Amino acid sequence: MKAYYSDRFVLPLPEGHRFPMRKYRMLRDAVARTLPQVVFDEAPHTTDGVLALAHHPHYIHRVVSGALSADEQRAIGFPWSPAMVERSRRSSGATIAACRAAFVDGVAVNLAGGTHHAHADRGEGFCVFNDAAIAARLMQAERRATRVAIVDLDVHQGNGTAAILANDDSVFTLSLHGENNYPFDKARSDLDIALPDGTDDAAYLGHLDAAIDTLFARFDPQLIIYLAGADPHEGDRLGRLKLSADGLAQRDRRVLDTARVRGLPVAIAMAGGYGRVIDDTVAIHLQTIGIAAGYCRREGA
Repeated sequence: MKAYYSDRFVLPLPEGHRFPMRKYRMLRDAVARTLPQVVFDEAPHTTDGVLALAHHPHYIHRVVSGALSADEQRAIGFPWSPAMVERSRRSSGATIAACRAAFVDGVAVNLAGGTHHAHADRGEGFCVFNDAAIAARLMQAERRATRVAIVDLDVHQGNGTAAILANDDSVFTLSLHGENNYPFDKARSDLDIALPDGTDDAAYLGHLDAAIDTLFARFDPQLIIYLAGADPHEGDRLGRLKLSADGLAQRDRRVLDTARVRGLPVAIAMAGGYGRVIDDTVAIHLQTIGIAAGYCRREGA
């Protein structure tokens, strides 16, 4: 199974910053140690033209040139640097590459990504460019898929994705998220399932089953982009839900089983994870990748 990484492009964050940047290198190291069937490729650079499939050219220019206002940069949550720009390009490139690989192998992963708070004209919530929206649009432009479903199971609503694709009937946006969690002003996805604080495995999986049934009753995708956030976990400091590691494994299998029955390729992005113990977040992401590897069509994978 192909896995695309961008952890070589590290954001220079101030000491004490709450974003767990080191989890990405930790995750790649863990995959390398435990999943020999996973083949690593560095995430490709994404050009301005490809970014413009989902973002306004003026916004792209201001990001690239460092011309964002202090308020805009504060909303993103990262200080501007050339490394921030390049990592954001590579994170989108990894999801694009995972989509292309999934059409061959059935499933592929971006070891980062899931930057679903980025809007067409702004970034927020640690998200600069929206990798899922960009990749969906590019797969359509390359005539690999006419209809794409974005299944967002991060604990935070994919508000940027929903806003970018609000008037696009060719992409179905599904978000299963915490009702009382960030962003506090939600956008409108094609299907939003807002969960109360403390939702456990059984309740979550019941809502997920119903959401998947609704998705396929209303839409016929040719590709699934799956945001497999680790932040619904009970140990996440920003999550507010109560899923166990086993519950998250069942979540992943439900998405992948659904895709396999229908013969649909799946590109997976890691999305959020802010565990009180960073090793727990890495273990959940690693679990997702290990499960996904079992669905790969590549010989020996």
